[in-house]
Amino acid sequence: MIVSIALDLGTTGIKAGLLSQDGTLGGIVSQHAPQIVVHGGRYESDALAYAEIADAVLEECLPQSDARIPLGLCSQRSSFLIWERASGQPITPLISWQDDRGSASCAALREQEATIRELTGLPLTPYYLAPKLRVLLREHPDWRERLISGEWLLGTLDTFLIWRWTGGAQHVTDASMAARTLLMDIHTGQWSPALCEMFDIPLQVLPQIKSSAGLNLPLQNGLFLQASMGDQSAALISSIGSNQPEALVNLGTGGFVVCYLPEGRAAPDGYLQTLVWQGEDGQTHLACEGTLNSIAAALAGYPVKDCRAEDMAADDIFCLAEPSGLGAPYFRGDLGLIFSESVDHLPPQRIAVLLQEGIVFRVARILQDFQREFGITRVYLSGGRSNLRCLQQGIAQCVQLPIYRLPQVDASLLGAARLAAGLPMDANMYAEKIEVAQSVKGLPEKYVRWKVWLDMMLLPRSAGRDLQTL
Repeated sequence: MIVSIALDLGTTGIKAGLLSQDGTLGGIVSQHAPQIVVHGGRYESDALAYAEIADAVLEECLPQSDARIPLGLCSQRSSFLIWERASGQPITPLISWQDDRGSASCAALREQEATIRELTGLPLTPYYLAPKLRVLLREHPDWRERLISGEWLLGTLDTFLIWRWTGGAQHVTDASMAARTLLMDIHTGQWSPALCEMFDIPLQVLPQIKSSAGLNLPLQNGLFLQASMGDQSAALISSIGSNQPEALVNLGTGGFVVCYLPEGRAAPDGYLQTLVWQGEDGQTHLACEGTLNSIAAALAGYPVKDCRAEDMAADDIFCLAEPSGLGAPYFRGDLGLIFSESVDHLPPQRIAVLLQEGIVFRVARILQDFQREFGITRVYLSGGRSNLRCLQQGIAQCVQLPIYRLPQVDASLLGAARLAAGLPMDANMYAEKIEVAQSVKGLPEKYVRWKVWLDMMLLPRSAGRDLQTL
């Protein structure tokens, strides 16, 4: 029996799937998302084409199910557009979360960063909606009045699609999506007047914030929207329990390490405090998050699948493997893809091992913080690069906690479907334990030395550093 349908609005692909009563996901239909056009740091795509593909994917999936089943929606976070209320035609392209036109806003508001982080739990970066929207409204002063009057509407991708699916009756977003705009106070779950003033954005133009679950919104396609959230939130829901001492390590295009925050606790300095989802009872579920930037780009072109875990810790060359700069808790744009000494003489496979060591050690240090702060007792791996044996064994060797790998490849789709159906979040029942190989030796000792090296790298430039970059 089908209990829900889910739609995942990804950056590169759009997927729909059906959830059975036993908690398994099937009948998956997918299409490529519209191409993102990149020019001068701007990342834009066609919002109407995106909506049409989403409709087609849902329609193809629907004949396999009963009508009026609940829909769970998850969406790429922070991508947004402006559209005309009367016609539904976009005024702007869909502006991707990757777009960096908000850099000028971040530079102008740098003195307000501590306040922004306190209210949002997030760093001040161009990824989010607010810095980009501030630039747009300053470039086009007449847009402000059109938004205030209601002639034009503003929203993230989920807001646009829900508005279309309800015939223009609902201009809404959920708490997890609102929390990634830099305009919502995560402590109150409401748009913040102080943040709107900082970014010079009229509060009244923002969509209404709804809970992530229990929405019960009837849609014109015959479904009813029961759950809506950000894609990473949905992946977390399907991967670890909110009341369990667990952490998730996702290794994909980038990487993140996340665990739910115990009630009353805040994220330690430097870490992101993420609003994962909000129940219909108003209860919010918060998480602590560390991030690794662009690890796929670091590994690209190297024979990572041919690397042997036994070859790790073969020398004392240390590595940072984040080309676009260190993520949380450091946020250091000046430290990216770095080796402690020249690797020009090394074969590609050896460099690939060093890069994976750098990823392992960053993950291990975040998990070490989480273990100390929150008492985590087990770790789950997910994402396309979690199948690399060097990464599996490296994390297992250095963290010394039970490590499991989650087999699902559509974690966001599964999480949205589960929340829509109201099923228990027993997501990791199929996890496979990673057994520690006795043949891998010396990596924990190298990790200790790497931490000393990293601490030196984090010193101000005036203290002097000997860096080798690739």
